[in-house]
Amino acid sequence: MIFELRKYTAMPGKMPDLLKRFENHTLRLFKKHDMSIVGFWCAEIDDNSADEIFYLLTFKDRNHLETSWNQFFTDEEWIKVKKESEKNGPLVAGVKSTILRTPAFFREGHEERRRE
Repeated sequence: MIFELRKYTAMPGKMPDLLKRFENHTLRLFKKHDMSIVGFWCAEIDDNSADEIFYLLTFKDRNHLETSWNQFFTDEEWIKVKKESEKNGPLVAGVKSTILRTPAFFREGHEERRRE
């Protein structure tokens, strides 16, 4: 199993619209394309991070990740939703994706180690 941590930076003033798109469309389309979301967070509001979203997805392997994203980005519904939601300009200034793997020492017996 692998995880993908994604960080989105919203365009200035576009955070409410970006959150609305996730709530009304994106999360449902993730499910449609076999993308399991583990958590979704907004950064604490301060001068530097008021427009940041983080979420964590889980995939069986790298192939599953790539196939799911390819299907998502070519989905006719997503293309329509993205176009409609960005009719007054883009919502996202930048995206950073980090692929995470659990090291073997943590997978094997990590429950016991946490109790120590």
